[in-house]
Amino acid sequence: MNAFATACAGLPVGAVLDELAARLAVGDAVLEAPPGAGKTTLVPLALRDAPWLAGRTILVLEPRRLAARAAAERMAELLGERVGDTVGYRVRLESRVSARTRVEVITEGVLTRRLQDDPALVGVGLVILDEFHERSLESDLGLALALQGRRLFRDDDPLRLLPMSATLDGDAVAALLGGAPVVRCAGRRFPVAIRYGEARRADDDPCARVAATVRRVLADEPGSVLVFLPGQREIRRVAEALEPLASPTLQVLPLHGELDLAAQHRVIEPTPEGMRKVVLATSIAESSLTIDGIRVVVDAGLARLPLFDPATGMTRLTTRPLSRAASEQRAGRAGRVEPGACYRLWSETQQAQLLPATPPEILQADLAPLALQLLGWGVVDPGELAWLDPPPSAAWAQALDLLRRLGALEGEASALRLTAHGTAMATLPAHPRLAHMLLMGSAAGLMRTACDLAALLSERDPHPGHDADVEPRLARLARTGRGAPHRLRQLSSRFRALLPDGSDTADAAHRAGLLLVWAYPDRIAQRRGPGPGYRLANGRGATLAEDDPLIGSEWLAVATLGGHAGRADDRIRLAAALDPALFDAELAELVTGADRVGWDNAGERLVALHERRVGALTLAAKPLAVPPVDALRRALLERVRRDGLALLEWTESARQLRGRVALLRRLDLERDGTSDWPDLGDAALRADLETWLAPALDGVTTLAALRRLDPYTLLANRLPWPLRARLDELAPERVVVPSGARHRIDYTADPPVLAVKLQEMFGCSDTPRIAGDRVALTLHLLSPAGRPLQVTGDLASFWSHGYLEVRKQMRGRYPKHPWPEDPRTARPTARTRRAGKA
Repeated sequence: MNAFATACAGLPVGAVLDELAARLAVGDAVLEAPPGAGKTTLVPLALRDAPWLAGRTILVLEPRRLAARAAAERMAELLGERVGDTVGYRVRLESRVSARTRVEVITEGVLTRRLQDDPALVGVGLVILDEFHERSLESDLGLALALQGRRLFRDDDPLRLLPMSATLDGDAVAALLGGAPVVRCAGRRFPVAIRYGEARRADDDPCARVAATVRRVLADEPGSVLVFLPGQREIRRVAEALEPLASPTLQVLPLHGELDLAAQHRVIEPTPEGMRKVVLATSIAESSLTIDGIRVVVDAGLARLPLFDPATGMTRLTTRPLSRAASEQRAGRAGRVEPGACYRLWSETQQAQLLPATPPEILQADLAPLALQLLGWGVVDPGELAWLDPPPSAAWAQALDLLRRLGALEGEASALRLTAHGTAMATLPAHPRLAHMLLMGSAAGLMRTACDLAALLSERDPHPGHDADVEPRLARLARTGRGAPHRLRQLSSRFRALLPDGSDTADAAHRAGLLLVWAYPDRIAQRRGPGPGYRLANGRGATLAEDDPLIGSEWLAVATLGGHAGRADDRIRLAAALDPALFDAELAELVTGADRVGWDNAGERLVALHERRVGALTLAAKPLAVPPVDALRRALLERVRRDGLALLEWTESARQLRGRVALLRRLDLERDGTSDWPDLGDAALRADLETWLAPALDGVTTLAALRRLDPYTLLANRLPWPLRARLDELAPERVVVPSGARHRIDYTADPPVLAVKLQEMFGCSDTPRIAGDRVALTLHLLSPAGRPLQVTGDLASFWSHGYLEVRKQMRGRYPKHPWPEDPRTARPTARTRRAGKA
């Protein structure tokens, strides 16, 4: 029995291979198989000679380069062949295939580009989408394009599709494929004991917990250990913590997508007898990859995932708890070769609270690459294609806006199409921003620098934590012999090969800023002051590290930023100094000129300027000789609307006017629900500034001049003449009291208040009333010295019940003033008794 036959007999997926082949003989299928079942390597080999394939190729999509290489190498090993014979692979920057290749393992971006070149996929009989549960943007796009390409070009010879996963919603995928059957392979090959830890807290140090757990595992458990960490930074920290444990019998090895091929092989290959290894891995090790000898998994429970922020147009890597589905995938790594154990650094209660699955990337990604590919395919509306989750409309609109700003689009709405520049961008294996930069740089005689910079920005920063300046990184990359990772030089060379004939005629010194602006025009940054703070053209704030040499630069072109969504400022990770003279040359098209009227807060006055701007940034400004009157007026109104009516100098008469009108308006509304009296409340006045305030603003350019306006006149003008007359009749400013004096009514109180000396109300039995006798005034009865003695709304009751006590207390204190026994019959007076006799 050969190695392939032995594997089929020994791995769980072998039990369903015949059923799967029979299903695919008549159409699509979906395969659900647990981790370690052997689906990645055995299914393609078992199907390669199926009669319905008729000698055509099987494409196997893997989400990562490392997994693609490893899968191809394992399949070739099972056949006793070399990679590139029956089984080959194509990944970014690398290809090992031949005319004999029947099974081709590719990464998802390779499928998209192949479909763009050949929508019918001539010569391909089956596309297997492995680990489809990861729902990357490229896998969703590849499936959507393959479905439409099959419908348009393969009616007589349908292309078969086979999504596979351990944690797939098979029924949903089957429905997308028109009701394809779901083949399920039950059971993990070996059991895995799950061991939970203490509940995870927000202030935990995951690296310290992981290192402590690994030490305990090495003491308590046999076999090698696979540790899941969110990223390379954590891998380095844990590796440093475990360094004292390294010995001739124990290796501590990192595993992530940036390792070279030789380093990856050292991790995957079997260890010598008597040797154990601790593999510190990112989520790259979750699926499609068997690391020999692993018996124990230590899971930090975190994943670093890209999250597009529509507010800033930037994609951030965010560290979040993984999903339940991902935790099952990780645990499965421990049961591939023998019974194992999985140590989860969170509680069982927290496990139940995890999201069921990681949200599909299409729902939270930058859709500009997707939009460029779809428009290159000829699709204007994503709804033309079949999706498990269609692209969100807001993110789609934002992607189109970016492509238009990059010069990739022309036309409107349903008539959108790629420009010649956009078509050229779509042929380059780079984000649209970088594709635009490559084409612009090539045309400007900066091809080599543009390609080096695009390579640098397409991969992880080879010098994280260093200064933000990209120039030293480019200098290292230009020294082709040393100082730069091989993959960056390789990618730069590939970009140069794909670009139209260009040259390196321009002086590349200090031109990185220009190239970065072509890619990221929204991330031009202007210094805010003497510190490390900058403002971006998109309006966001950003800072450099306190000791970064770029701090002295007035202008920067920023490539990448870090930080957290919702924070005011981001940290600038990669940038270059930018010469502002470029805004008069190569970058002139980014500059707009506009007249602006705004506030000089220091002088509390309006200023009218002509500004040259780049997004939210001001290049230069000069005063306008003739300020626009309408703009001045709008700026004043906006200031009042923002800061409130307190900016005006509210006189007593103005306040009383508002109170008088408010009283009569309320009475009308209570009576019949309508009123002719205008609403002079704060909210109504702020909403209607154009009507009552704007006409008085001619010539007003300072807050001081604004305060000199008379609000009484402005509001009184809102009352037509009949209402002004009725106002004085129904809500007079003053009322005549029994003494004959005229006293002001305070309408800022409710009910209105009449403050009057008690002696002036002698001889009056009834409370004074206004508004056609509908409102009784509240009397503030004062002592001869003007101090409150009594507040009442019922004068008759006061004379009967309260006056005698007041008389008793006050007649000794104010003996010169009258305090009659019966105030209802006494003569009212505002004077003393002696003055009254005179």
